[in-house]
Order: sequence, then structure tokens, then C-alpha cells
Amino acid sequence: MEAVLNHLRELLPVLRDRAQETEDRRALDPEVVKSLAETGFFRLLQPARFGGFEAHPLTFLTGVREIASACGSTGWVASVIGVHNWQLGLFPDRAQQDVWAEDPATRMSSSYAPTGRITAVDGGYRVSGRWSFSSGCDHATWVLLGGIVPPGDDGTPADFRTFLLPIGDYAIEDVWHTVGLRGTGSNDIVVDDAFVPAYRSLSFNDTSRLRCPGQEQNPGPLYKIPYASLFSYAITTPLIGMATGAYRAHVDYLRERVRASYVGVRAAEDPHAQVRVAEAASDVDSAWLALQANMRELMDLVTAGERLPMPLRLRVRRDQVRGTELSIRAVDRMFENSGGRALAVGTPIQRFWRDAHAGRVHAINDPERALSMFGRGEFGLPLNDAMV
Repeated sequence: MEAVLNHLRELLPVLRDRAQETEDRRALDPEVVKSLAETGFFRLLQPARFGGFEAHPLTFLTGVREIASACGSTGWVASVIGVHNWQLGLFPDRAQQDVWAEDPATRMSSSYAPTGRITAVDGGYRVSGRWSFSSGCDHATWVLLGGIVPPGDDGTPADFRTFLLPIGDYAIEDVWHTVGLRGTGSNDIVVDDAFVPAYRSLSFNDTSRLRCPGQEQNPGPLYKIPYASLFSYAITTPLIGMATGAYRAHVDYLRERVRASYVGVRAAEDPHAQVRVAEAASDVDSAWLALQANMRELMDLVTAGERLPMPLRLRVRRDQVRGTELSIRAVDRMFENSGGRALAVGTPIQRFWRDAHAGRVHAINDPERALSMFGRGEFGLPLNDAMV
């Protein structure tokens, strides 16, 4: 899989040069998406039986970090679109065939907040409503939507599920006017009474129990790790990438900057600036090293056929939200250390700053939920959250 990463790295200068253009058009250029696809990136987490690589998650996440270090919006879209190929591998085989049988390069976008209306009917569900923040939806022909199936009259409990719909069953409304991640095209998905067959849905309870129907056809270790572990890292890694890109741009800038408050003195010689750079580098490294260690441990255990202990799953979520916090702290420190010229439109530091803060508000980055779960686990209290 090193070849995929090498191809990605060759593409980074182009992504970096087009970052402002991507922001201005409020969506990725189709040619950029095509170039990413040609590297093999989107196939990294796809099942091998559909031409995918079933790569180690760290290969995928390393690629995400690299892309986001060049362009935050491109890294965000690449990550969420790319991780969907892993999630579809958990769905029943018929759903996978519907999407990939004719074209294994088919892409999906998503919106998981259960804001629509779901009604159970014979053979499946009726789905209606509006879902927001579907990043990269203009470059996908299927969508994954979250929804809650109400309790049944027979006493069946409510169920939080993901529903898979083809583009003919939904409309995209262009509403994406934001201060950050402007290039992600995270528009609204609108559905008007579409029928979704039962096999094109997946319960979050199944993903939490690590017992999904797609594991029968995709028995590899990749499909035995928790949804909450991989998906949450697919959201945090772009932020680590943005912090990485901000750090590189900031260091290059300070090498040449002369501080107004110290006539004729280069900023690189300012000991306070040196300390801030060291602190930012430590935060970025800490976030990435914890992510790597946790993902390696997860994959080592499932590859060996061993059960994933709950303390590890809780630690993954703890370190995920902490990784987001560390990335934001690093970007903030570098932005504050850049001076007034960094405010100019088109400079990378202010764009990374805005993009990182926009990514921070994703629900899975809320620290209280994940840290509270970890604390409950440490105290031996019961856990009933599927996002672990």
C-alpha cells in the first residue's frame, strides 16, 4: 500500500496550490476527486472482492493526514468518503452488490444525525426528511443517512440505523455557505417518501456489538474493528493533518518574518516564538502517536482473533477527542504567533485555522461524551452508548 501513499504525496503540491480555489468554489473540483481516485486512495478500505485493498487503517489514515496537510477541505472529504467504503462492507451482501456490482468505483456521502422521519413498512422502511452536512455529496451517487426507527406496537424497541439510498431517491440542496471547510460542499440531502428495503439498512447496535451481516462475506480483520473507533478517527485525522499543514506553513513563514516589535530581528530568533513552535509540534505529535498506537493495538488483536477489551475501546474514543483538542490547540498557538499578515485572505495559516475549527464542531469531536464514557468505564459503571 506504500505505492498509494507515494502517489498521494506526488499529488500534494497540486492540492496545496488549489486550496484557495477549492475554498472559493465551495466544493472539490471533479478533477481533484478523479486524481485522488486514480491514486487508489478510495479503495484502501474497500473489500477485496470488489477490487479494494482491505488495507490497514493506518495506511488510510496516513493518507488522510497527508491530504489534509495540503488542503483541509480536500482532506476532510477524502476521509469521510473513503471511510464509507469500509462501512458498506458491514452491510448485507445485497446492499454491497447494489452499489458496487456494476461499478466498484461508486462513491457514497453521508449524514448521520437522525433528523428525518422513518416508518417501518413491509419489507423495509419509508424515509423522508432533510439531512445536513453531507460532505462531498456532489461527488457521490449514493448516500448513507442516519435515522431512528420508532418503537413497534409489538414492543420492539426503537433502533438507530443507517439507511442507504441511491441518488434517484434524494435531492441535493446547495446551502453550504460557511466560514470554514468551505470547500467540502457539505450540502443538504432531501428525501421525499423513499422506500428503503430492509437489507439496505444497518443497526448501530450491530456495529457496537461487532456483529454485522457483511462480515460473512468480508471476514477479514479490517471489518471486525468498531465503527466508533474507525469512523471517529476518520474525523479527527483530518484535523491532525490541518495542524500538520499549519505547522509546516508557519515554520516556513517565521524563517523569513521580521518582527515589528524587534527592529531588524527575524522572528525565528525570538525565543518566545521558538517555544510556541515546540509546543505546537509536541501537541501534533502527541495526537498522531496516540492514534497510531491505538489503531495498531486494535488491529493486532482482531488479526489474532482476540476479543477487543472495553477499556481499549474507551481509550480509543478518549484519545480521539483529545487528539482533536490537541490539534486545535496547536493551530491556535501558531495562528496567534503569526502576526497580522497571516489574516490576509489566501494565506494558508488562516485557512487551516478556520478549517480546523469548523471540523471541531462535528458531533463526534465533543469531548464530554467520550471522556464521560471513559470515566464511567474506569469506575465500573454500566455503559449504554453505541458510539464506543
